[in-house]
Amino acid sequence: MTIEEAARILADMYRKGAASNEKAVQIHLFGIKYAEQIEGMSLPDLAGRAGIPETYKTELRKGMNLAKYVQLKSSPVK
Repeated sequence: MTIEEAARILADMYRKGAASNEKAVQIHLFGIKYAEQIEGMSLPDLAGRAGIPETYKTELRKGMNLAKYVQLKSSPVK
């Protein structure tokens, strides 16, 4: 995965999170789901390319760290 592809996915997840007031949750989920693919990428650069505040790099790292402990469900619980 290129940083451009990752940024596009991250931007989409961020927008979905903004609509439901769950921006940080969506960023954590992105970090969990794509931890292996984004390992080694500059997280501030990734956030910038996604058009989200650079401060969310911390939330990305939290998701990446959680990836080894959690497993995503196929769909969100409502």
